[in-house]
Amino acid sequence: MKRLVCTSKNFEKFPPAVCISSEVKSQQPHLGQVYLLMSALYHSAFRVHPGKERKCRGIMEGMYELIQAGKDSFFIDCPSRIGVVRTGEGEAVLIDSGSDKDAGRRIRQILDREGWKLSAIYCTHSHADHIGGCRYLQGKTGCRVFIPEEEHCFTRHTILEPSLLFGGYPFAALRHKFLMAEACNAEILTEEALPPGFEAIPLPGHSIGMTAYRTPDDVVFAGDAAAGKESLGKYGISYIYSVSDHLRSLGILGNLKARLFVLSHADHVEDISSLAMYNAEKTRETAGRILGLLSEPMGTESILRRTAEAFGITLDAVQYMLIGSTVRSYLAYLCDSGAVETVFQDGMMLWRRV
Repeated sequence: MKRLVCTSKNFEKFPPAVCISSEVKSQQPHLGQVYLLMSALYHSAFRVHPGKERKCRGIMEGMYELIQAGKDSFFIDCPSRIGVVRTGEGEAVLIDSGSDKDAGRRIRQILDREGWKLSAIYCTHSHADHIGGCRYLQGKTGCRVFIPEEEHCFTRHTILEPSLLFGGYPFAALRHKFLMAEACNAEILTEEALPPGFEAIPLPGHSIGMTAYRTPDDVVFAGDAAAGKESLGKYGISYIYSVSDHLRSLGILGNLKARLFVLSHADHVEDISSLAMYNAEKTRETAGRILGLLSEPMGTESILRRTAEAFGITLDAVQYMLIGSTVRSYLAYLCDSGAVETVFQDGMMLWRRV
């Protein structure tokens, strides 16, 4: 099967986001199908764990197509979509870098094929599936890596991510590449560090310093600022660091206009308002469901168990950390809004409805 070849010379003839690969495998699955299978990190609060990685490798091998999204903006279609933007004659920058050095290697092959020299990587946030290829690419190309200040220490000291989730030094089952990428020599993102015509748009909530990037040809790479309807509708709950920040950022995201929005784990869209609204509705719905579980004062562990049961989630170590952290974020949101309060009984902190 042949796919349309889109170049900057004939770009206006094509609708947004067409594949520039000359050939694709007829059995290649849609990204959304792979996303549901792999349950990409944080957005569904599930992962492909180390023992299950090989089962998905055959599917992943059929991915990594370069898709044109604007005159100079592209994205690589893979489990965690990667932005590629031409910034000059023979030069390009990336938005995120994939999950590991294997992803970095695939990215480098695409850049070499197109004849583009990588000058910099701009990370939306520090979760492992977004920064995992940085060290490899930096080592091979000498490119610079930039990330928002709030996320900077997590990129240079990646043990901090599983530590944040666990609330202390993480045990061995949490110290692997799906939660802890290889550290890289990242720099703090500043306005001066952006390529000409780029705009950084802070959208915290999913992570502490989640940031989207608008390119000169009006494509917004929004990272994990919103989850796809398919995954959110199926699982109902996604990883959130700060519920209040997430809701505010969804309001900002929903009001943005752009030629195209590219999300890391969802289909690209020309109008993101309905997806942002859907995410906000699901977030408030989840807060209401957790509040509804508090028929009596209850400890965090009991709330976590009941939340997992309510959403049909079978917990293991990684899911326990992701769901547990998210539940605590919702409890903090409910407490700050005055819907719940904490009480201490028999040496235990309990949550109760006000």
